[in-house]
Order: sequence, then C-alpha cells, then structure tokens
Amino acid sequence: MWHMVQKQKGVKGEGRMKITMAHGGGGKDSADLMKNIFGKHFGNEILDKMEDAALVDPSLFCNTKKEGMGKIACSTDSFVVTPLEFPGGDIGKLCVCGTLNDLLMMGAQPLYITCGFIMEEGLETDLLERIVLSMAETAKEAGVKIIAGDTKVIEGSGGLYINTTGIGHVPSGREIGAANCKKGDKILLSGTLGEHHSCILSARMEIENGIRSDCASLSDVANALLDADINVRTMRDVTRGGLATVLNEIAESSSCEMVIREKDIPLSAEVKGLTDILGLDPMYMANEGKMIAVIPEKEAERALASVKKTAHGKEAVIIGEVSESLPVSAAADTAARVTLITPLGGTRVLDMLYGEGLPRIC
Repeated sequence: MWHMVQKQKGVKGEGRMKITMAHGGGGKDSADLMKNIFGKHFGNEILDKMEDAALVDPSLFCNTKKEGMGKIACSTDSFVVTPLEFPGGDIGKLCVCGTLNDLLMMGAQPLYITCGFIMEEGLETDLLERIVLSMAETAKEAGVKIIAGDTKVIEGSGGLYINTTGIGHVPSGREIGAANCKKGDKILLSGTLGEHHSCILSARMEIENGIRSDCASLSDVANALLDADINVRTMRDVTRGGLATVLNEIAESSSCEMVIREKDIPLSAEVKGLTDILGLDPMYMANEGKMIAVIPEKEAERALASVKKTAHGKEAVIIGEVSESLPVSAAADTAARVTLITPLGGTRVLDMLYGEGLPRIC
C-alpha cells in the first residue's frame, strides 16, 4: 500500500525534477512523491485511508434480491511499452484500458483497479505526473476507482513499468468463455486492425505519419452486446499476437475450426500502406482497442447493428464463422483450426504467432 505525506523533492536535471533512489527508500522523499503525484490524482474515499489493504463494500458486487451473488472477475497485467507516450495514448492510459478490457471480455462490470509502479532512477517527475493524470482520467471515464498501489525505484535510465490488477462483477447467469463456440456461430470484429502496433513501430523508427494508437476501453462495445441480450459465446480483445493468435486460442478451447475472409477485415489506408512497405502481416499485429465476439448465427445481424451504434464499434464487421466442431479427441492433432480465404478465393492457414513479435508493445 502507498504511504503518502508531503512535498516532493528530486534531483534537478535540465530544469526538470527526476526520480532518485531516495524516492524508493520508504522515507520522506517517498512520502512526498506519493502525496504530490499519486495522491493528488488518484485520491478517493478508499485510497485516502492509507491502510495496508483496501476494504470494499461487498454489496457493490451483487444485488442479492435481483441477481444473486454472481461472480467476481479479477485480472492482472504488466505494462512495459516504449515509448512511454505515443500518439493516441501513453503507458498510463494503456494499463487502465488493457486491464478494464480483460474484465469486460468476461462479461464483467469493472469496479476497482490497483497499480504498482517500478520507476527507474532519472525518470522525469513531469512525465510521471502526466502518466498518472492520464490513468486517473481514464479510470474516471470508465467509472472505476484506483484503490491501492505500490512504488519501487530501481537503477536505470528513466524508464517506467506499471502492473495493474482489476476487479469486477459478473452477474449471476452470465457465462462467457472461450470454450463456448459452436458450428455456425459468426465472428464479429469491432473495427480496423493494426493501429497500435503501427503507431509504436513508427514512433521507434521515427517514421512520420498520422497513425494513432487505438488504445481505448471497450466498455461501450461489450455493453452494447450484453444490453441487447445477445447470447455472446465469447469475447476477446485483440492484443499481442494479433487476430490470428486470438482466434487460434479460441478454436483450441472450443475444439472447433474457423474460417475468416480477408476482404472483410478492415484496415485504414495508412496502416495498409505501412504494412505493405515494411512487409508486416496485419493478422499478427497488436491492437489495444479492438475485440472480437463469437455469437450465434441467428443473432449476428442484430449484434452487428448494436455494436455499430457505439463510439468504438462504428467500423464493426462480420469476418467469418465457426465452420466445424471437432471431437474432443481431435484437440491434440495438427489439423488447421483457422483458415483465411484470400480475395482471389485461395486459402491460407493462420497459425498462432511463432517467435517474437514487436517487443515492449504494451
């Protein structure tokens, strides 16, 4: 838990305050940092008590008269992206959105977030505060509270790493999971692929273009499906490993085969141009604001119409379907599980990502 007291001191470098090893020592420098950056932006009635653990009201997780106890969803993730700030977002916005999306994909209502900061010596406090403010604003927009956290300072050259844990509530009777897919189900993609991967790569290579990360909370898309009473089989955000990897993971869990159509997969003109020049495959590129949902065929058009009404689902499309259900005994064989139909009518097996994709992308 954080220990917070007063005003921050730091080492001046080129007129800017920077993190020193003293900020990780647990003394006054640590307390000053907590109050003037973290406490300043994250403060709420739970965090402000400064106890060793947060206590939350269990009634917020369920309404026993209407829906029973339901289930508690919990997810944790660590974020190491470079650069720390990029067009369309920063590591702060990214870690909140990424954690919320993991909860949303299970049909949960996100409620709380905890966060741990590992700061390298030399990190500028102005940059740290911008990231903390970004986290606070993103959490507020999503209606969640940051209720606990920790900081550590290590030797280094100004880097920052953040771990977050999210807690949410899944109403009783809601069963969404990767093992639920059935033959004939349709695959809905919420929008264009490749923006985040392209944005981070462009920033590192100093390529000037207008590509911005799609970093966003997908609450509007997920809630649109659930509020419309769509019988969602599974939902997944399309992050590391890209669309091909996510679909393979679902196909394996459900012991099924999937077919998608390349002509139906949306790409922005700038992302397509970059991928063509650099030889990148959008099927394996990371995203931070896109998701897929597998839904029964008879509900597909209604689901698509609902998603298209949302801010983050305007470009949603049906990209394919579950083509075959396999016997459980086939789960270990090497048969293709995900197939891409090319614009010329050919087929291409889409396997999971092998080897290293773009490192430190989230």
